[in-house]
Amino acid sequence: MNLDAFEVIGGKKLHGELVPQGAKNEALQILCATLLTDKEVTISNIPRIRDVERLLELLKGLGVKIKEKSHDTLTFQADQINLDFFQTEEFNNNARKIRGSVMLIGPLLARFGRAFLPKPGGDKIGRRRLDTHFRGIQKLGGELKYDAEKDLFFVETKQLNGTYILMDEISVTGTANVVMAAVLAKGTTQIYNAACEPYLQQLCKMLVRMGANISGIGSNLLTIEGVEQLSGTEHRLLPDMIEIGSFIGLAAMTQSEIRIKDVQVDELGIIPNTFERLGVQLEIQGDDILIPEQEDYEIQTFIDGSIMTIYDSPWPGFTPDLMSIMLVVATQAKGSVLIHQKMFESRLFFVDKLIDMGAQIILCDPHRATVIGLGRKHQLRGINMTSPDIRAGVALLIAALSAKGKSVISNINQIDRGYQNIDARLQAIGADIRRI
Repeated sequence: MNLDAFEVIGGKKLHGELVPQGAKNEALQILCATLLTDKEVTISNIPRIRDVERLLELLKGLGVKIKEKSHDTLTFQADQINLDFFQTEEFNNNARKIRGSVMLIGPLLARFGRAFLPKPGGDKIGRRRLDTHFRGIQKLGGELKYDAEKDLFFVETKQLNGTYILMDEISVTGTANVVMAAVLAKGTTQIYNAACEPYLQQLCKMLVRMGANISGIGSNLLTIEGVEQLSGTEHRLLPDMIEIGSFIGLAAMTQSEIRIKDVQVDELGIIPNTFERLGVQLEIQGDDILIPEQEDYEIQTFIDGSIMTIYDSPWPGFTPDLMSIMLVVATQAKGSVLIHQKMFESRLFFVDKLIDMGAQIILCDPHRATVIGLGRKHQLRGINMTSPDIRAGVALLIAALSAKGKSVISNINQIDRGYQNIDARLQAIGADIRRI
């Protein structure tokens, strides 16, 4: 069923429990890692979202045997890989649609000595270069050729050899790709300025259970001693911290009491604290987060009284994927805040829709927006709008649920790429939302 718009009647209080899905950004890395062994790997808590389904199709095409134990638990066995699949139209069409496909290169190169990749797609949030991936893989001994006519990358190697790699940017997928290539390389690899997100730590822990030798997990310096081969394992994905953050924002904006279940609080970093800086109350109860019903919330200032700035930075800083949610939540707070989106250059371009809804926002430049909170004196009003990317799409959905009247959000396949069955899950706690 792919209807391509949500109709939302806003202004209703929601009430109930939400269970976050498995983490999208972890899933894409972990699924690619199943190619590193010919033994069986079982993965649970998989979010069955569009980006994941596309990657599963690519793995099936390559010959990976995938068995469904339950809707969110699959087993993978990559013991008969067909590298000719790379040459097919099907591979090229599918791989272009999903950025995560770039992480197939590391494992395939490590195990089979060659890999192909069409230029991947994904979100339109500014230039997302692949140089970091390829530089790391070239340092290990991968030879890169680019066919400009077909827009295809081709990488091959006779032998990957461990080396010292200083990453030129803190890229999560770039680090993941290089780690997966290095675990089967000969000798010692050191990756400095490595990303250290929980998702990357999860990947490293899974590889260690498969027999890899990785130290420094959780830091920005990883040391990997190459091994001959890896065996199978079982792995459970973390809950999606972006979805958890989205639900906290939803509760605040709609003045609702919502309990978010099983969030693995220790893996959320400064996300809860950053919402508290906007004045949102939350209670950690065991492994749940309870957001109580709040009449209003006030943005804190810095200690010297100056205006609060919220900006994104690589982990353990605040994730860029929640900046659009922060911006929306700030529109109804008391006080002002500067939202500074440092890492991507066109993620703030959805604010014109919020301004149309009645929010007071000054877009300073592609990276910065000043939000003057309405303090609930003026409710946002429903409008017709389009979702530009996954995260802005959910931010607009939250705005619509808190707004007065009807909103229609089109291009919601962008939301479906990252959020599983979001309409049904929100309906269950009282949201008036339907696909049209």
